[in-house]
Amino acid sequence: MREGDEIASILVRAIRETPAREIQDGDILVVAETAISTAEGRVVRLESVVPDRDAQRLAHRYGMDPALVQCILDESDEVVGGIPGFLLCMKHGTLLPNAGVDASNAPPGCVTPLPADPDASALRIKEVIELLTGVRVGVIVADSRTHAMRVGCSGVAIGCAGIPTVMDARGRTDLFGRPLMVTRLALADNLASAAEVVMGEADERTPAAVIRGLGIQVTDISGIESINAEECIFMGLLKQERKRQSSSSHRNDT
Repeated sequence: MREGDEIASILVRAIRETPAREIQDGDILVVAETAISTAEGRVVRLESVVPDRDAQRLAHRYGMDPALVQCILDESDEVVGGIPGFLLCMKHGTLLPNAGVDASNAPPGCVTPLPADPDASALRIKEVIELLTGVRVGVIVADSRTHAMRVGCSGVAIGCAGIPTVMDARGRTDLFGRPLMVTRLALADNLASAAEVVMGEADERTPAAVIRGLGIQVTDISGIESINAEECIFMGLLKQERKRQSSSSHRNDT
């Protein structure tokens, strides 16, 4: 994948050489964010980055490359903390390490930030594929994430077009007739995780996967659903702890 490549047309040609043969109506294509960022010219050469004082301070605190930290700060909406080697950031309405800036599958000396607008990228790929093939498809832009207190990573949808990202089960009943009050199935995230098993994280050279036969209706909707930080158990607790520490520090100073 190179800067300026048209991912949609590459996918259409590549799928013809697989057992899937042709993209079919209702297919869902999961595409790795690194491939999209590369095609969109989002690769950053670290030697060209000039870290500011904040980047140098955080790099010293967490044992990181100052140029890398500067890239992370440039991409992050908020830095909420860190551990040696990583900053925990808010970006695109979610918590993620290093704001998604990653050296994996980037050229030596380079890093790849996330696509600037993953939903727009997904929609653009969907529209071009539909124009080339005449069939309706869904598109998910996938990244990988770690989970609290768990080893390993799984897929997550950071951009989506053509399918709902969440299936609402509220109002349905469980096996014993109790109504479900809060349950919503993270459809796009679960599909991204399934695709990650096929796509891999190393040198598989498989930046996309086709999911077929789910029977999910393809529409013109696009976008990832998220919640406010105050509604999130992780961000809510983080903010409470930071507020508590700030109050404690203020009392000690006085």
